[in-house]
Amino acid sequence: MIEIHLYGKLRRFAREQDPTGYSIVCAPVKDGDTIQSVLERLGVPLKEVGSNIFLNWQYSALTRKVQDGDRLAVFPDDMQLLYKWYFPKVGRDVRDDRG
Repeated sequence: MIEIHLYGKLRRFAREQDPTGYSIVCAPVKDGDTIQSVLERLGVPLKEVGSNIFLNWQYSALTRKVQDGDRLAVFPDDMQLLYKWYFPKVGRDVRDDRG
């Protein structure tokens, strides 16, 4: 299982949506899963997902592989890091080329 912490407008995909609580979804991991494939399986529209994605506390690309026991934190497109250049991104994302 992967533990997915959802923030902002993405909280609607979790049972607990109270902004003062934790919006966490636990999902099974399949062989070869990436962050993107797990989010798609949950029904999260990728157009609403921002570039602020953290897998095991590392700034990560959607293409990064996930494993059982991982912790994923996903922020929406309207909650972006102001200083993202201070965080090295793990994995490669086609959105990296947008600048």
